[in-house]
Amino acid sequence: MAARNKARKRAFQILFEADQRGASVQSVLADWVRHARTDERQPPVAEYTMDLVEGYAEHADRIDELIATYAVGWTIDRMPVVDRNILRLGAYELVWKDETPDAVVIDEAVQLAKEFSTDESPAFVNGLLGRFKDLKPSLRRD
Repeated sequence: MAARNKARKRAFQILFEADQRGASVQSVLADWVRHARTDERQPPVAEYTMDLVEGYAEHADRIDELIATYAVGWTIDRMPVVDRNILRLGAYELVWKDETPDAVVIDEAVQLAKEFSTDESPAFVNGLLGRFKDLKPSLRRD
């Protein structure tokens, strides 16, 4: 598995855990980093994982606003927790990080949905992130 793929998966897991625990993503990230430093069985948290989590945290309110606005037929609270956090991560990377091609960001998010969510989720994630890609220039505001 490529390093960035692993980093995205771990970032998704951190966002998911924070959502489930009702904790901030920064505190969960700090827990993961601390755990990796104190337990040699745990791999270190990659720099790209930290970048994704911290970047999401910086834009979390805007990202949730975008998801709520464009997820037709779904409120963000009613959305499956896995899908919500895959979309959060994908939206951050798609709209605010320019170093990864849009198609790669969307494909990686769809792969996470295939691995961790329902049969309908990959199409939902693909469609919503595809919409964000099309609207990208108008979405990037803080």
